Amino acid sequence: MKIKGKAFKYGNDVDTDVIIPARYLNTTSETELASHCMEDIDPSFVKEVKKGDIIVAGDNFGCGSSREHAPIAIKASGVSLVIANSFARIFYRNSINIGLPILECPAAVKAINKGDTISCELSDGVIVNETTGEKFKAAPFPEFIQNIIADGGLLKHLTKN
Repeated sequence: MKIKGKAFKYGNDVDTDVIIPARYLNTTSETELASHCMEDIDPSFVKEVKKGDIIVAGDNFGCGSSREHAPIAIKASGVSLVIANSFARIFYRNSINIGLPILECPAAVKAINKGDTISCELSDGVIVNETTGEKFKAAPFPEFIQNIIADGGLLKHLTKN
């Protein structure tokens, strides 16, 4: 699966409370969650994000609460991929469960700037900063996890097969 979009860049320890503030957790509407995604860390995010865009972040992205609302809000906002130095383990698993592609690649994170155009082939983990021409290699998920993500998440994958 080929992904291409504009980079939104954040630092270390972006927790689930800034990805989707707790005051909005009284809804399960993906559209409503998306409309508040990242608003406490980047108020312009929801106005600027477009389908296919990519979040790039430092260490421990998605730390904090174990709520699935965070990756759901990111995916529903149109983000097609999150690239980070590392992910909080529960966010990592929740992302797979809901079908949000994520990759760990510190070299790419270091070199990518906000607004750069990024493309990625998920099957092999190759990330290209099309703004600068630089290429990076992340470890791709095994095929069975790639299938879960391609199917839109674990529940959709299980009902498909």
